[in-house]
Amino acid sequence: MTACVAIKVHDCLVFAADSAVTLRSPTSFNVYNHGYKVFNLYKGLPIVAMTAGMGNFGAASISTLAKDFRITLTRGSAAECIDRRNYTMKEVATKARCFFSKKYGEIDPPPSGAHSFEFWIGGYGSNELLGEIWKLEIRDGIVMDIDQIASAATENKICWGGQVNVISRILLGIDPNIFHDLQNIGIAESDLQTIRDRNQTPLLESSMPVQDAVDLADFLVYAAKRYSAFLPGAAVVGGETDIATVTRHEGFKWIQRKHFYHSHLNPMETDHVS
Repeated sequence: MTACVAIKVHDCLVFAADSAVTLRSPTSFNVYNHGYKVFNLYKGLPIVAMTAGMGNFGAASISTLAKDFRITLTRGSAAECIDRRNYTMKEVATKARCFFSKKYGEIDPPPSGAHSFEFWIGGYGSNELLGEIWKLEIRDGIVMDIDQIASAATENKICWGGQVNVISRILLGIDPNIFHDLQNIGIAESDLQTIRDRNQTPLLESSMPVQDAVDLADFLVYAAKRYSAFLPGAAVVGGETDIATVTRHEGFKWIQRKHFYHSHLNPMETDHVS
């Protein structure tokens, strides 16, 4: 499972995610705490991505596939790459949908049972002053249309995916599952919306400084990790939290990330696992 958070304020976008990867087979259930779920999609451009749901397509991890996609964006064919001087975030999201839907279709045997894959993309188009957030999703084998979660005109936004219960409780004041129960006992949709509005916690401000947006994303992922740790069964949200930001002036910046090597043994490696 995953806890991933995307935050948009005026000055930046922040993407954060835990590191737990759950692998299931007919005979085993393993949780590994060193997965990579936040990515720099185009070095030198203000574009960031994160993933939730399926941790691999066949033997290939989503981390490796995200880097493969980065290669197509930078050095692929004319239909695959983008012009770094003239691109839109919708164009990046559209190309991501094409790439991942193709890779999904190559899984042999195809996935069975309920499953989903989410890939969130945030950044600044070459001619945009404010950031955008897009999401592509493959749900039970159906490739959904790309969805613009936050446009450049959106003042502020918090998005989250994966193991959403505890983050929903913090931000919405209520576990999202309760709305299904309320609908089942006949509560009207208008009343459900009133419940949502009255219980939301206003933690985000459009003018929030970058560091505070980072701290908020870090807190939400941390809460999900600790919540998972105390639930019965394996802790399916855990490991270190990777955090990245993109801003109009500074571009993509890692704020916090893990490495599988010691820096003193690799003094020439300054941008590994990016």
